[in-house]
Amino acid sequence: MSKSLAGTALGVVCAIANIAVEAYPLDAYPETGIRRLEGLRLANEGKVNDVKQPAGALLPLKAVDLRLMGSSFDLPQPDPEFNRQLAGLLGGSLGGYGLAVLDLTDPAKPRYAEHNGEYKQNVGSVGKVVVALALFQALADVYPSDVLARQRVLKSTVVTADGFSQYDHHTVRMFNVETKGLTRRAIQVGDRATLWEFVDWMMSPSSNSAAGMVMREAMLLRQFGTAYPVPEAEIKRFFSQTPKSELTTLFEKTFFEPITRNGLDLAQLRQGSFFTATGKQIVPGPGDSYGTARELMRYLLRMEEGRLVDEWSSREIKRLMYVTERRIRFASAPALANAAVYFKSGSLYQCTKEPGFVCGQYKGNVKNYMNSIAIIEFPAGDRKLHYMVTLISNVLRKNSAAEHQALAARLQQLMVNSHGGK
Repeated sequence: MSKSLAGTALGVVCAIANIAVEAYPLDAYPETGIRRLEGLRLANEGKVNDVKQPAGALLPLKAVDLRLMGSSFDLPQPDPEFNRQLAGLLGGSLGGYGLAVLDLTDPAKPRYAEHNGEYKQNVGSVGKVVVALALFQALADVYPSDVLARQRVLKSTVVTADGFSQYDHHTVRMFNVETKGLTRRAIQVGDRATLWEFVDWMMSPSSNSAAGMVMREAMLLRQFGTAYPVPEAEIKRFFSQTPKSELTTLFEKTFFEPITRNGLDLAQLRQGSFFTATGKQIVPGPGDSYGTARELMRYLLRMEEGRLVDEWSSREIKRLMYVTERRIRFASAPALANAAVYFKSGSLYQCTKEPGFVCGQYKGNVKNYMNSIAIIEFPAGDRKLHYMVTLISNVLRKNSAAEHQALAARLQQLMVNSHGGK
């Protein structure tokens, strides 16, 4: 399990969409061993044929940090005027949105506003931040005072994709640091990468396959403790011979308990099943998945304060959310090009036949869930503005990706105006 991977290349329409949004600072390959980062760093220098990054995506590792360390406040009461302004940004579809904004530009005087803060729905791939929390909680429980051991587990544990990874057609970057070769394809059974790379694939291009493998590993880490990682034969034996009811109980211990242990409300935020069909067959999930704008905001706030598990875990989760490639949906607003954006998004849409209506991606007429969470530091490295946004929507028959992008632009302008046109 710990062999080196240096040089290894790695009628009804219903879909969960996970378009590539790469994360983690580009200079972090030496620390993490995430080979994709080295490929994108070289691309930015013109040495590899790949996309280049906007100004807001170029913060070095040391600059991607927690901004509220030492604070421990919860969400303030909503500001009435800020609330009114926020509702004005939503236009005529107020009922289809849950939106929360926390303005931290002046950390001594945070301003909070929300609209339908308890509006609850399946938040799609945004639920992968819950998986990240579960993994880092398990690491901390096994190695409570040894951050180096946690890093070693992430960087040296080699994970081999099995049935838990199937199926997801979305592609991931597999970069060979020796040959400088880049491959983009879906994860296949037998693919091998470090645990840190699988976590990155889960959080960056939002691969469901990678999420399935990370969820498997989190459960194994919870089950075997310091004996983790365990041989492939033992993994197969454990999941094939353990009664389904016991696997469900382990799922709850792995993914539900970290929510409540970190001061969050399980009734408002949880991931209740695997992200892959095969994973759901092997481990029956104990219930629905959902989130609200308010509880997702509390997740982001606790992360920024260093209170998700601990300071190191919070910082690592934030780094995993740093957008360093093509920006989509809310994060794609041109007004945010110079901002550092820490982002996760997820969608779920469903269509049925309707006269005069043409179904399209993110444009469902039965369901049209679009969900975004973001921390904005504008401009990157300077932070004249610092605010958090959590947004869930179900506005039928509209392109929800475009709607989120437009809302991001309006919100950015509101924030600029609120702080004297900075």
